Formats: sequence, C-alpha cells, structure tokens
Amino acid sequence: MDESRTKQSSDGEIRAKRTIVDLRNLEAEIEAVMAADLPAEALRARLVATLKAAMTRGDEAIRRRFETELSGTRTVHERCTLVDQILRAVYRFASERLYPLGSLSSGERLALVAVGGYGRGELAPYSDVDLLFLMPYKVTPRSEQVIESILYLLWDLGFKVGHAVRSVDDCLRQAKADMTIRTNLLEKRFLSGDRELFQELWQRYQKALQGGTGIDFIDAKLAERERRHARLGGSRYVLEPNIKEGKGGLRDLHTLFWIAKYLYRVNDIAELVPRGVFTRGEVRRFAKAENYLWTLRCYLHYLAGRAEERLTFDLQKEIAPRMGYKAHAGTQDVERLMKRYFLVAKDVGALTGIFCAALEAEQKRPSKLSLANLTRRRRIDGFPLEGNRLTVRSAKAFEEKPIEMLRIFKVAQAHELDIHPRALHWITRNLRRIDRAAREDPEANAIFMEILTSEKSPETALRRMNEAGVFGRFMPDFGRVVAQMQYNMYHHYTVDEHTIFAIGILHAIEQGGLAEEAPIATEVVHKVLSRRVLYLAILFHDIAKGRPGDHSLTGAEIAHKLCPRLGLSAEETETVAWLVLHHLAMSNTAFRRDIDDPQTIHGFTELVQSMERLRLLLVLTVADIRAVGPKTWTSWKAALLRELYWRSEEVLSGGLATEAWEQRAERAKARLGDALGDWPKAELEDHLARGDPAYWLTFDHEAHLRHAALLHQAKREGRDLIVDTRIDNYREVSEVTVYTPDQPGLFSKIAGALAVSGATIDAAKICTLTNGMALDVFYVRDITGGPLARPDKLARLSAHIEQAIAGRLKTDEELARRVSPIPSRYSVFQVQPRVLVDNKASVGHTVIEVNGRDRPALLYRLTQALTELDITIRTAKISTYGERVVDVFYLQDATGRKIEEPNELEPIRARLLEVLATAPGPAKPRRAAAAHREPVSPAPSRAQPKAPSQADTPAE
Repeated sequence: MDESRTKQSSDGEIRAKRTIVDLRNLEAEIEAVMAADLPAEALRARLVATLKAAMTRGDEAIRRRFETELSGTRTVHERCTLVDQILRAVYRFASERLYPLGSLSSGERLALVAVGGYGRGELAPYSDVDLLFLMPYKVTPRSEQVIESILYLLWDLGFKVGHAVRSVDDCLRQAKADMTIRTNLLEKRFLSGDRELFQELWQRYQKALQGGTGIDFIDAKLAERERRHARLGGSRYVLEPNIKEGKGGLRDLHTLFWIAKYLYRVNDIAELVPRGVFTRGEVRRFAKAENYLWTLRCYLHYLAGRAEERLTFDLQKEIAPRMGYKAHAGTQDVERLMKRYFLVAKDVGALTGIFCAALEAEQKRPSKLSLANLTRRRRIDGFPLEGNRLTVRSAKAFEEKPIEMLRIFKVAQAHELDIHPRALHWITRNLRRIDRAAREDPEANAIFMEILTSEKSPETALRRMNEAGVFGRFMPDFGRVVAQMQYNMYHHYTVDEHTIFAIGILHAIEQGGLAEEAPIATEVVHKVLSRRVLYLAILFHDIAKGRPGDHSLTGAEIAHKLCPRLGLSAEETETVAWLVLHHLAMSNTAFRRDIDDPQTIHGFTELVQSMERLRLLLVLTVADIRAVGPKTWTSWKAALLRELYWRSEEVLSGGLATEAWEQRAERAKARLGDALGDWPKAELEDHLARGDPAYWLTFDHEAHLRHAALLHQAKREGRDLIVDTRIDNYREVSEVTVYTPDQPGLFSKIAGALAVSGATIDAAKICTLTNGMALDVFYVRDITGGPLARPDKLARLSAHIEQAIAGRLKTDEELARRVSPIPSRYSVFQVQPRVLVDNKASVGHTVIEVNGRDRPALLYRLTQALTELDITIRTAKISTYGERVVDVFYLQDATGRKIEEPNELEPIRARLLEVLATAPGPAKPRRAAAAHREPVSPAPSRAQPKAPSQADTPAE
C-alpha cells in the first residue's frame, strides 16, 4: 500500500529520474564497497565518499532542471527520490555490513520510516530529513547500534536529521496525546527494513486514531493554523512573507491535505473531486498554487544556501528576474513577482474557505458564532440564515441576479453577520456575471455606496468583498491594484490593503476612536458637507498606483469617470477629483516646507481656497499616513499637520488678514514680558530684542520661558556653551537645546555629534539671535524609537556636542568605526539621487530639495558639503520615507542673497549629488526630521507667491 499521495510517472519522468540518481550504477558502487575486504572504518569512509558524490551529482542535476523548468513541485519530489536512495543504501550498509545478523528475532526487527514533509514525498533543497526508527517493542542492543551508525553516516553526509526511536505502541500512545506527532505519522512512508512492522503501525493507526476522531482533528488543525497566522502577523499581505508558515503559504495547503487524508483517507487532493469537495478546476488551482509556492521556496533555499523560508526584500530582487518577471507599464519586476505571490496566497485562502464549507456541510457542525437573538429567524432581508451565517439556497441565486453578490455583503454588514463559506464559494464561481451591465446598474452602485459609507465597519465589509473577488470585479480600476506591492520600505501593505485600512481609519475617526491621536481630524470630520466625497477620495487616492505617470493625476481622471456612475453630483465629483489630485499636498507642505514662513501658508491656502477642502484634506491625510503601516504616524507629524491646519484656518477665515505676523510676534513678546515681570527692565528689554519675528512665532510660550531661563543662566555663570536636555511628552521625544556662539557649519557639527551618539533626529529648530548666539533645539529619539532618556546616554550626547563645537570630535572617524562590515539586506533598494532647485518657493531663499537613499549621518554629510561651499542654511526640513530621504534646504549665499545664477547653482547641485551617490552603509530608516536655521539679521519683507505644488516633490 502506498500511503503517500499518488504520483503518476510517465516514461519521460522515469528517464529524468535516472539523470538524478542512476540506481543501477549506485547499487553497483555500493556493492563494491560492501564486498571490499577493509576494516569497518575504512569501509565507512569509502561509503560516505561514494554516497556524497552521488548526492552532489544528483543535487546538481536537480538544480539544473529546476532553473530550466521552474517547477518547484517536481524539484521537491526529485530531491525526495534522491534522498530515498541514499537512505536505503545507508540502512543496508549499517544492517548488513556493519552489524550483520543471520536471522532476526521478533524483537530485533526494525523499519526505517519517513515522516512529516519527507514522508509526504516532498523535500526542499535544505530541509531537514525527518525519520522514525520503528521497533516492535523496546530497543535492543543491536537495533541501537544500527540506528546510531545510520545517524552518524547521515550526519557525515551533511544531512540535518530529525529522528525518533519508538515502538508501535509508543507511536500510538504519543499520537493520541500529541496532535503534531499524530500528523507526522499520518504522512509516514516506508523506506527500508521490516515492511510488516510498518504495515502493523499503519493498520493500528487507522483503527485506533482515525476512527471517530475526525472532528477533533479538524478542530486541532484549524486552531493550530489560526495560532500560526497570528504569530506571523495575521495577514497574507505581509511584504516579507514566510512562504512556508505564513497565511496563504504552503503550510495552509498542507493543512487541507492533512484534514482530507485523515477524514477521507485519500492519498491525493484529486480524490476529493468525486466526493464533491473540490471541482476539477479547484484541484488545478490547488496544484498551481502549490507549485508556485514550492518554486519560490526552492529559490529561497538555493539562493540563501540554507533553509530560508522568508521571502525577504533582497531575495525578492534576486528571484524576480530568475522567474522571468520584467518591469512593465510602471511596475517593477519585483512588484510583479509579489503581486503574483499575493494572488496565489489569496487563492489558498479561497480554497481553504471552500474546503471548510464542504467539511461543515458533511459534518453538520454548527458555526462557533453565537447570536441568541437570531436563532429563530431563518431569513434576513431575503437571505437564508444557516448557523448564524447568511447564505443562499443555490448558486442560481447569483446566476439569475448578479446584484445579489453585492447585496449579501450589505446585509451581512448591516446585521453584523458572517457569510457562509458555501455562499462565498458560489460567488467566486459566478464573478464573471458582474459585467458591464451590472457595474452600470444604479441599484448596484447605490448598494456599493451604502457599504462604503455605512456606520457599521466598512473596512470589514470591503475586505470580505475583496477576498471574494467582488470588489475588484465590480470596480476593475480597483482590481488592478489588488495585491499590488510597492517595493519600498515605507509602505507596509499592498495598495488594496492600504486603501481598505485607510477607509477603516476614516470610520474610526468618525466614531471618535482616534480622538487622542488625531483630535483635530476627529473634530472637523463631522463638519464636512459630504461624507461620501471623503470616503470616495480615500478609495481613489492610490487607485492608479502601478500605472505609468503620476498616480495622483491618473487617479483624479479615474475619479472623474467613476463618481457619476456611483451617483455623485458634478460638484461632488469635482471635489473628489481635486482631493485625489492633491492628496499629498498637506503632508508635503507640513513635512517638506517651512510653515513658519508666511509665504508657505499663503501658497497652501491659495491651493486649498476653502475651509471645506481644508477639512477634507486634513482627514484624508491623517487616514492615509496612519494606514501606511505601524509607527508611520508619529507625534511630530501630528503636531506639524495640526500647526499647518490652524495657520491655514486663520488665513481662510480672515484672521491673519487682520493681524500681521509682526503683530503676532509682538503679542508673544508681550506675554513673555508679563511672565518675566520680576526681571530688571533693562535685562528684559535686552532679552526681548534678541529674537526676530520668526523666533517668536516658531516657539510657543512655554519654550520662550525655558529659553529665557537658559540664557539668563548662561549670562549669570559666564558660559558661552550650554547643552540642556528634557523629555517632551507631547511629542514623545527628547529635547536637546544648545546655546552657543554662532559659527560657520554649526548645524552640520551638531548633526554629526548626534549621529555619533546614535540619536535619531525627529526635528530641530535652529535660530540665530541678534547677539550672535545660536539657539538650537533638536528633538531626538534613541535607536528603539523612544525618547533618549538614560542619563548616561544623555551625558555622552552632551559631551559629543561640546567636543564637536570645540573641534575636538573627529566625527568622520567615529562614524566610520560604526559602519558594520555586514551588508544590509535593505541595500537592494535603489533610489535615484535627485537635487531639485526651486527659486519660486521663497522670495528671499533658494529652496533645494534632495532625494536619495537614506544612510547613517546623511544629514551631516549634506550640511557639511553646503558648509564647504560657503552656503548658509537658513531653514531645513528633513523627511524619511522608508529607504528614501527627502531633505529640503532654504539657502542663501554668504552675502545673504538668493542663489539664482546657473553657474552658482550647478556646483551646489553637483556636490550634493556626489554625497548622495556615495555608496550607503547599512542603515535603519530614520524618522522624519525638520530643522530651521534662521537668519542673523531680520529677513527682508517678503511677497507671498504660491507654495510648492505636488509636481515639485516626488509622489508617495
């Protein structure tokens, strides 16, 4: 009896196997070794050399064929065949040549059994070989010697062996208590030794364990799957997935096979077709998914040279071209590879749902969900209720009325019910019926809009629709981004997952669930005039990702096309399209421009033009950033967005039209003067005269008080350098304040000292006072992402800053010592260096935007280069998006003028490109940072042209 899945072999396949291991020649070589009149150790060494050579030839042949045919399934079967022959030869040598016995007693019988994945007949290139040494009773001295010799031989051959030595009774007893052992034994396969002993175990296993325990086995395997998924992130759309254990991976397919084999006693998934569990088409989907996953896993093993199961960024880059993927229509080869992977993982999920529905129907098992108030209701809005889940009587319900494939999700959402897997199965079989006529049906579009804007978790409903394929079929433009990966370190999810997450975050904002993290968005979301405009803007904001050109522009065109179909008015359509086109404008302005510059606020408000658009854009921006991934939303980003919103609100409501910036600065000075009423008048007036309007508007009242105390301390103690630290709980960072005489390159020196100290810069506000002293405030975190709070670290940081300013810190040497010689797997990410010059964004400054690959101390290198060129940094904004950094500098020449002549700008551009082109060392992505260098003398009066448009900055 062959207990493994049957494998039909053609004559061609048999000939192919001979190229892997020529059994006749191998047997002849082994016979020659066995017959040699040599001492045991010499015989053993000769056998190891013979078998190792056979293994090398076989492995090389397998890999050559794999790289030609790209069949992972064939590869793991062929490697299993090769290892089988080696193991049988080892067993025979140990039992017949090393420890021969004329006749075996009943207690000395021994069987070599393959278990686990190897027992199933599948062995990846570097996977462990799992073996069971099976005995009738307890181990005998002779059996112990044979087993020990076999293991030593296998170890000498380089095998990683997982083994157990058990009697038949031991196997059954432990399998009853441990479901993992029971599963391993389910896939056992005879290799060598006493076949009758193996048959006894198989017969007793079927009788003692499989009979009447099917439900227990199903429950255990499904619970094990859920725990495994939770441990590995709970999503099949993880960007560095575990091909073996992750959701939608090989282990999920294996779980289906284990349950089928245990419950139905089949040896091949194809045997489920006559039982009505799968159709022939679904069996083909199973085989295709399995082969694709095995192919990826084999590549992982071969390229890593070990049992690597994670499809990491660096390996993705190597595998994509090897599997024939090429860049196409704005999509990288690696993105196409990963899209295919995610679609396969989605297929695995669909097959699991179909299988579980069939199991439930056959076993008549009720759903674990419990809704006592619905137990007596058998229909809800026309849909039958089965086990507290919505279903339909037959597939004809969807065949005759395709709109029901939308309506069932709406009813499930409204009543907070699940949908029966059988109904989902019938939906997937009828997706083709969602055609152009169905998409243009006003009733269908109304149903979709009800789902999208429902008060009952639109995220859950849309994700279900996406999993079932209904979402992408009803809206083909969205279908194009399903499983669309963005190959960078910034985005954590596929485009469709990111979009659905963002819709869920918008719903949470509406429900007050993010009042603490996003208070302004929570407040203004209820003031917008059209909720559906906001929901559709989020739905469409990334819908053109993966297409050539600017995704914002193309997305706006898609919004113009689809909004009327979905029932929006012309005015609403225009607003949605505007939001999609400018969905990056608020974050670009807040994170990349100087919002303390009136020109920036004027340009942004000129773009927005109304409070309604400002509110919509704020909420969209918050939802978009929070949906990028964990830890993307920071307190610093929240503070910048709030500040931009407040200042823009003042302009749009006419507040700043009646109160000039200078007047606001005077009001801040007056408030500080009142608080420092106990200071001598002359000293107070001297202090208030030190800051220009920009200083008084950049910092709040509490900061003004702290700075006044710090400057007073410096004067009282006669110190020309003070480094002060505190924890900023509002921004969740450490605040480092430096007060020292201004000098060329000061910003660069402090940035270098912070880099040497291992501090990550979140922000810096650097002002030069009228007395020639610099007042620099840096907001930093430690390597773990929290405030830099340890006293020893803060003391070391202060010392490094003092040494850097005094010229005693050898910054370059210190940084060089911190570069790891081990290359980072993130080095595969390539960012085209760009230096963009904008002389329209500011009247008094040249604005230069730098884009490049992030690395340790890049900010120090860039500012050092500008210092060497005798360029003055007046303001800088630093942002990081995964592996890509965007630094924006507001610059003047040594005389305080804009830099406008091409012959002056070109050396700056060339030098910055040179810094960016320097090969980056291993780096962890840094957080967004902002820095300000204010002019020594008051800035000239400024006109207020437009703020930079999205076209000025790279799209995210």
